[in-house]
Amino acid sequence: MKLTVFSSDGKTSTEQEFAGLPVFEGDKGRQALKEVIVAINANRRQGTHSTKTRGEVRGGGKKPWRQKGTGRARAGSSRSPLWVGGGVVFGPKPRDYSKKVNAKVRALAFSRAIFERASAGELAVIEQFVLPEPKTKLMNEVVGRIAPKGNILLVDAPFSDEAFRAARNIERVSLQEAAELNPVDLAKYRKIIVSTGALERILSRINGGQK
Repeated sequence: MKLTVFSSDGKTSTEQEFAGLPVFEGDKGRQALKEVIVAINANRRQGTHSTKTRGEVRGGGKKPWRQKGTGRARAGSSRSPLWVGGGVVFGPKPRDYSKKVNAKVRALAFSRAIFERASAGELAVIEQFVLPEPKTKLMNEVVGRIAPKGNILLVDAPFSDEAFRAARNIERVSLQEAAELNPVDLAKYRKIIVSTGALERILSRINGGQK
């Protein structure tokens, strides 16, 4: 599969064949990709939300008024769920949202995500993230030449301090290390720009996971 490889300044580009990129036919791997994305998002949930039942809300021990003779509906507690300030019926309680996905499914999902973005032309390669000066303006110009619009993910292995400082304040740009790249990252951004070093790490990870 061919990818567009840009120079470090983003001004020139060539088409280059990468033999290690995964290739899929049909829908193979799509269900795995869905499962992994759902699991990653679920595992990021803290699950600390909590509401109080009528037994946990402070007060309400005294019957508001006598049972009969007032003309009003009978009431046993001012902390009934029907009352303002009362408990919550079937409200959320702390729970564990985590989902387990085995290693083979994760590897298949990652490979499918790379294939989807590469085949759609949304994965670009840059020789390396190197600037004459570590300035945000210069990094923004390079990124703008490769992807003028949309949210962008830059991937390196790892980022130099200069490149990190130059890119971190660009609003539409996010940074990720190749070793930490996951299917959610690959699905979230309009364009993904990886350095040649990061691509080597990604391909090594894919091919190692398929053995």
